[in-house]
Amino acid sequence: MSSIVKKPELMAPAGDWTMLRAAVSNGADAIYFGVDKLNMRAKAKNFSVDDLKDIALYCKENNVLTYLTLNTIVFEEEIQEVEEIILKAKEAGIDRIICWDLAVAELCHKHNFPFAISTQGSISNSVAASVYKRLGAVRIVLARECSLDEIKKIRANTDLEIEAFIHGAMCIAISGRCFMSHHLFGQSANRGECVQPCRREYEVIDSAAEKSLILGEDYVMSPKDLCTIEFIDQLIEAGIDSFKIEGRKRAPEYVAKVVSVYREAIDLYFEGKLTAEKKKEFLTELEKVYNRGFSSGFYFGIPSSEDYAGVEGSKATTRKVYLGKVLNYYKQPEVAHILIESGKVKVGDKIIFIGETTAVIEIEIKEMRVNEIENTEALKGDEITLQLRQLVRRNDKVYIIENLK
Repeated sequence: MSSIVKKPELMAPAGDWTMLRAAVSNGADAIYFGVDKLNMRAKAKNFSVDDLKDIALYCKENNVLTYLTLNTIVFEEEIQEVEEIILKAKEAGIDRIICWDLAVAELCHKHNFPFAISTQGSISNSVAASVYKRLGAVRIVLARECSLDEIKKIRANTDLEIEAFIHGAMCIAISGRCFMSHHLFGQSANRGECVQPCRREYEVIDSAAEKSLILGEDYVMSPKDLCTIEFIDQLIEAGIDSFKIEGRKRAPEYVAKVVSVYREAIDLYFEGKLTAEKKKEFLTELEKVYNRGFSSGFYFGIPSSEDYAGVEGSKATTRKVYLGKVLNYYKQPEVAHILIESGKVKVGDKIIFIGETTAVIEIEIKEMRVNEIENTEALKGDEITLQLRQLVRRNDKVYIIENLK
């Protein structure tokens, strides 16, 4: 490990307050999020403009940077609205805007608000980077089609900050600029409305022969998810300033797990303790939450036929199943009181608590009391109490984690 290597920023997705707090509590250095419209995840829960001050305050208290995404194309009648959002974000104390449309970049420049160019800009060389620098950009989010060698060359020829994706969904289209969703359903990916028809099983019909074929084995429009944990050290040494995790439409436990794993991996690298064995352990942890299988993306060349998902939906090795809710939490003895509303739970099981303020807490049950009597198993309708150091809140949802493999 070189002593001059800079520790990269770890940036996490935040689709709502639960995800935001999960990202912060698990070690993110920055979060990116959208408001009601004009961001590439319009179908995520998102925040409102009125939330901006609270987001900025919470994150500043936790030394986390805030990046607002305004990264869709913008129509003429929306320019005034964009400017109003920029002004409100600046007033609230948001740190940066991530954009693609040059109108947004120009308005950020006009109001002296730092901005980064989104991956939708398809920046894949240093000349393009220099153009955006002249426009006032402080950071570029590189095209996902860039290889590691290409990133190194760009790094050597620009002093702009470089951001790159390290984990999460990949798109079959160049930098996500796809018209399939718009063509089939009238919901444009370029406006953040993609319904991901590419991920589905398709049937090809021969109307003359009245025969059909199901295209459900290759899923040739559905790439595996990007995962860089096995070569994260190479990305660190390439001089990338910010590592970005995709997933604003995924679940809070996904954010918690992925952020915590990459946080530990980055920290271990700078401690000289990131071993091959640790990478394997991290990969196993990442496989537990939503994924379509893992690929190294474009980092070592163009993906092959082995880099398609092969199935519709997730390949996660675990799943969460609703168990019940928190009735109360007693701070003095650090005890959680839970009502079992579905299924059963026993000592040795892993459970997670999820709540807007609590975020995500995962524990293994070591011992518990069932209906005030010490026991090893509880069923639907039972009330249990167990030791829990972390604070949970009334009505937080409780899930049991089931192994699928």
